[in-house]
Amino acid sequence: MERRVKREIRKQVDLKPGDVIGVAVSGGKDSMVTLHMLDRILNHRDDIEIHCITVDEGINGYRPPSIDIVRDFCRSRDIQLHVVSFEKEFGLTMDQVAPLSVDNTPCTYCGVFRRKCMNDVAEEIGASYLATGHNLDDVAQSIMMNFVRGDVERLARLGPHKKVQPGLVPRIYPLRMIPEKESLLYAMVAGIRYHDGTCPYWEAALRNQYREIIDDLEMRSPGSKFSIVSSYDKILPMLSNYVRPAGLRRCHCGEPTLGSECKACELSEKMRRKIRDP
Repeated sequence: MERRVKREIRKQVDLKPGDVIGVAVSGGKDSMVTLHMLDRILNHRDDIEIHCITVDEGINGYRPPSIDIVRDFCRSRDIQLHVVSFEKEFGLTMDQVAPLSVDNTPCTYCGVFRRKCMNDVAEEIGASYLATGHNLDDVAQSIMMNFVRGDVERLARLGPHKKVQPGLVPRIYPLRMIPEKESLLYAMVAGIRYHDGTCPYWEAALRNQYREIIDDLEMRSPGSKFSIVSSYDKILPMLSNYVRPAGLRRCHCGEPTLGSECKACELSEKMRRKIRDP
């Protein structure tokens, strides 16, 4: 598995002296394995910095224990940790947002807010890349979700990112070709402590439907997840030629956006209005 992750990192990035890698870590098995792997693979490179970025969504009983795990790991490996919270960035917590998110699922708000938080911190630390713990299962699900929705533009923009857009730190996925089960087994064998709690709002996520479909495909036809991702990789050059890079402008908060206001500002203001005028 370590050899495969090394090969995937080489395929996705060409690391240069002075590069900074931000690693988005929730404390779950995949992100902890990603942080462990990058530290293990790159610890001989004094010219490469690794920073850990953790987002506190404000979910009581769920997020605090995982942050403790991440903090202990970073302290043991001498990795700099950056914790950013929804409450500080948006004046909101997911425990406030979830009961009022009737027009969208809680995951919609959480995903938009998390992406902004991660990108903001990655920019602040001067990161060349932002690594996340997306595994083979996650990538296959994302491909299928966008394909079924007919969202060709988003399909073409899925990471790992080769084209750098101003204001957006490119994503890399070291575990991209590692099945979720193998990531779990690696964490257990390597003795990596991780948080195995379940988000109380996970059931509303649309992704769950695609997870079930793809898991059923894999059970009936082993290797389906690899086939989905490999097929996507083959058509990606054509998609990239078909879809031109979006012309981005800056939101008043500084976040790159297609419109006059970024999605995070739009949703956060919408939610604050709901809280003020229930």
